Amino acid sequence: MLLILAWAGFISLAIIMYVILDGFDLGIGILFPWVNNSHDRDLMVSTIIPIWDGNETWLVMGGASLYAAFPLAYSTLLPILYLPLMIMLAALVFRGIAFEFRFKAHKSRYLWSWSFAIGSTLAAFMQGLVLGTFVQGIGGSVPAVISPYVWLSPFSILTGCAVVIGYALLGSTWLIAKTTADLQALMFRVAKRLLVLLVLFLIVVSLWTPLVDPFVMQRWFSFPNMLYLAPLPVLTAFAVGGNFYALYKGYEFWPFMLSIALFVFAYAGFCISDFPYIIPHAVSIWQAASPPSSLQFGIYGVIVLIPVLLVYTLYSYWVFRGKVTEVEHY
Repeated sequence: MLLILAWAGFISLAIIMYVILDGFDLGIGILFPWVNNSHDRDLMVSTIIPIWDGNETWLVMGGASLYAAFPLAYSTLLPILYLPLMIMLAALVFRGIAFEFRFKAHKSRYLWSWSFAIGSTLAAFMQGLVLGTFVQGIGGSVPAVISPYVWLSPFSILTGCAVVIGYALLGSTWLIAKTTADLQALMFRVAKRLLVLLVLFLIVVSLWTPLVDPFVMQRWFSFPNMLYLAPLPVLTAFAVGGNFYALYKGYEFWPFMLSIALFVFAYAGFCISDFPYIIPHAVSIWQAASPPSSLQFGIYGVIVLIPVLLVYTLYSYWVFRGKVTEVEHY
């Protein structure tokens, strides 16, 4: 049981690291239509040139760990979510191509800028669709009894929009921390509006979730669970209030950190709502786990890789810390 919990913890860590790190650089692409100045767009991209592709390492780590530790979940969920996941991956590839080409192109730079924005927005939206599918449940334990379009619902579309807004907020607060002058001033204004929108989405999703899923209603609104779980929404409210305060006071660093805190608290709420299910409300982590020998064999690799990834990530951000005031190229 400890091995299974450890694997579930590793996968959860990989997912939240990916969401935070790739979230803000996807957010920069989402914000492109808000910025008309070509130089400012180049500056936005320059803030993530050294780190954007490394951020996606966590997505690979999460997918590989799911395959190794919970093959039943991997083989069940991927066929169900095949279309949104393939669109997401195609959008990430398309975005990566646009990222590279827009620096080389001259006459067609405008086209590649829009490609970068569309790829970023589409990837974020697809991730939100998958999240919404997990929250609402998939209604069965085997693919044969599950609708192939279970991921397409009003609730999952709502969560898709919420993720796009959330990533845009992460991107805007990242730019507040990394840029100066007119671009930073614009991002302060944009972040305030995005934070209002995100709060509205959080409220709607939080109220809607118990209605689409009785399991969540029972977990969050039964006694004494309500007492045990009450600190999480309180902390979320403090993070929202602190973020508004930091933005209106003109703090540069804290809006980004408090935006990350919002994602962490929301992700914690998601994990609490679904635990111990890895196929929503159908198959638990205990049922989906690999044999103990496979888990023991793989855990050694994870124990080595996770610290390496964490150290590499922290070191790269430390090396490229500080403001970006000039357009950079590879």
